[in-house]
Amino acid sequence: MPMRIGTPLPSLEGATEWINGSLEQANSDIQGQPTLIHFWAVSCGICKTNLPRISEWRDKYKDDGLRVIAVHMPRYPEDQDLNAVKETVEKFAIVEHCAVDNLHKIRDAFLNDQGFVPAYYLFDSEGKLRSFAAGERGLDMLFSALTRVLSANK
Repeated sequence: MPMRIGTPLPSLEGATEWINGSLEQANSDIQGQPTLIHFWAVSCGICKTNLPRISEWRDKYKDDGLRVIAVHMPRYPEDQDLNAVKETVEKFAIVEHCAVDNLHKIRDAFLNDQGFVPAYYLFDSEGKLRSFAAGERGLDMLFSALTRVLSANK
């Protein structure tokens, strides 16, 4: 069963590696801030298509409080190649904290049992889920919730 609206932000513990920071830094940065958690995978073409838009939102709405955390969730054994993950992080300018979830502990905490990528979870400044979307049109579906969450944060 997927997470319900209003569910508290699950733990980000369990990553096998952190890129661009650490669990402690990620938790500190998102405390009291609207947060977008996005799951992606090296083998996911749709993820790569949407990564620039996430970067755009991250930069455009940072002053409005938006924080972004990336979670690389492998779909196939080849996706667990840390060098490939790091190359993709660099190529697509993923400068936010990025958890590498090779053991699927974060995926499980987010009740993403189907292993959806891309998957987007938007939390308000109180750490409550306000919107979830997945797939190619996920960001389009999330945008109105993002604007509501950010305006409530002002």
